[in-house]
Amino acid sequence: MEEVDNILIHALRQVGTEVGEDIDSVKQFSSELIVEAVVRCVRVIEPSLGSVLPTSLPPGMSARFRVGMSLAQACQDIGYKGEIGYQTFLYSNEPEIRSLLMFLVEKLPREHAEASDQPTGKSVVLQRAIAAAIKAQLAVTWLPSNCRLPLHGETQVNSLELHFDCFHVQPLSLPQCTQGLGKKQLKEMKDYQRDILPPVTAQPSHHASVVASILEQHTAELSAAQEWDIEWNSQGLLSRLTPQEYRCRKQTRLHKRIVEQLRSAVLPSPESAFGGPSSTSDLSELLQAFRCTAPSDHILTKGTHFTHTQKFTFTQVRSTMPKYDSAERNCPCRKKSDIQLRQQEELTSVQQQFQQLCTGTMSSRSTIAQCTCVLVQVLDELKQRELGNCEKEERMQVKKKTINLLPDADNNLLKLQALVESSAKRVVNLASQWEKHRAPLIDEHRRLKEICSNQELESSRKLSEIKSLHDKIRVSTEEAKKKEDVYKQLVTELENLPQDASRSAYTQRILEIVSNIKKQKEEITKILSDTKELQKEINSLTGKLDRTFAVTDELVFKDAKRDESVRKSYKYLAALHENCNQLIQTIEDTGTILREIRDLEEQIETENGNKTVANLERILDDYRAIRQENSALAAKVREG
Repeated sequence: MEEVDNILIHALRQVGTEVGEDIDSVKQFSSELIVEAVVRCVRVIEPSLGSVLPTSLPPGMSARFRVGMSLAQACQDIGYKGEIGYQTFLYSNEPEIRSLLMFLVEKLPREHAEASDQPTGKSVVLQRAIAAAIKAQLAVTWLPSNCRLPLHGETQVNSLELHFDCFHVQPLSLPQCTQGLGKKQLKEMKDYQRDILPPVTAQPSHHASVVASILEQHTAELSAAQEWDIEWNSQGLLSRLTPQEYRCRKQTRLHKRIVEQLRSAVLPSPESAFGGPSSTSDLSELLQAFRCTAPSDHILTKGTHFTHTQKFTFTQVRSTMPKYDSAERNCPCRKKSDIQLRQQEELTSVQQQFQQLCTGTMSSRSTIAQCTCVLVQVLDELKQRELGNCEKEERMQVKKKTINLLPDADNNLLKLQALVESSAKRVVNLASQWEKHRAPLIDEHRRLKEICSNQELESSRKLSEIKSLHDKIRVSTEEAKKKEDVYKQLVTELENLPQDASRSAYTQRILEIVSNIKKQKEEITKILSDTKELQKEINSLTGKLDRTFAVTDELVFKDAKRDESVRKSYKYLAALHENCNQLIQTIEDTGTILREIRDLEEQIETENGNKTVANLERILDDYRAIRQENSALAAKVREG
């Protein structure tokens, strides 16, 4: 372990961890040092994960727990399969820390070693040069063209911007038939796509943007399809819904969230709730904007007697003022000073009336408020007195009935006792009837519960099978792609080979091999079908055995509570069941061992029957014969 610890400490120091010189073992690591070492390694392995992690533990314990959980999650995201949590960092254990650090050190990138192992060809050298140039350009700080100095002009050339300006992405309308439309809509869509919709190359404003727009469109569709596959495999299958139902449910949830956000945004602010001056005007303006109505002056509202009186007085004053003006216009002998004096007197009188009205309204408001308070208090007292009266009336009725029963107390007591006894008998009768109905209901409930549990198990099993099928489909598609690549490579090699050689013997042998393979496949399918049938029978018998034992166990267990001999038989039954299980397991183990022995014997027979040396000699003889034929044909061609 000392050598392993020394290697780990050396690797951590190279990463940038400040490990003291006196520390020579993982056992001496403190929690802060462990956190720093793990964060440094994670930043080197996966910079996107390590950039948000702190290199030291915070003073608060809750923050320490959060840091520990985030570190554990980051290690799991990298690929650590062991048990890990916040306790790994805060309450360190030497074996766990050593295994975690070994995993992280092994995951550290080894660029120099990989570069030395790679072949030094022209393509590799070109790729390295491209990568170095891209890294150098990414390391340079970007500046706008207006802020660049002559020194920066050498590193950041405007030609790149000119090249990128030529490629603008524009939305494209691709011809496609959407599902769920009617015949008429589908026909109209086809007519529009055939007659009106321009081709893809003519939709962008610049011809240079066609390729970029198509690539952007295809990338968006591909990313959307991949996101849908990931979401369906992770969440859609667990919801046990069809894809259409899952999309509808997601759409309704999104609609609800949008409605809630709009409602919360439309709610009035606290200032408007307290009656601010600006809130009413803003609200009226908003309502006018939404309703497209006239201003508030033209809206007919229901007013009080005071508002009607005030409006009437003001209209009278306004109506009298034009008369004076007309009279003054008709009499030119009056002077302007008299007119102004009269107007001033009228203004002062109107202001006095207004002040009187204001004081009157204030006093009336105060009296109304006092009256409302008194009215509320009176109503509360009235409610309380009504409740008290109702209680007293009930007591009076009870006492009245009791007084009426006092003259014939003995007979009334006997009647009451008889009534109580009849009620008790009725309760007992109802309880017995309920027990009779309750037993079959409980049995039915248990049966339905068992069916529900079986259905849940079956659904979970089918869900796991669907996931495994998805994984198998993915693996098979990857294998198919690899095989297609190999097929293309073999086809090119076949085309490059000379075509003048006679291949009738080889084709005959290939046909024979294919026929033998077909026969073997048929035999294999027969064996697989027989194996599946046997497995089904074994499963059915096992299920039947378990059900029989469960029923027997339940029946015997009920009688075992009352009888000692039945209790012994119950013990013997349990021992018999356990021995049978052991016997079945032994038989299964024996079958597996026999199958392994048979497989090993078949492998030995196949190895003995292969005759590898003889086959190699034959292949060499055939190769020599083919070379001789080729040389003879080449000599004939030269002579001809």
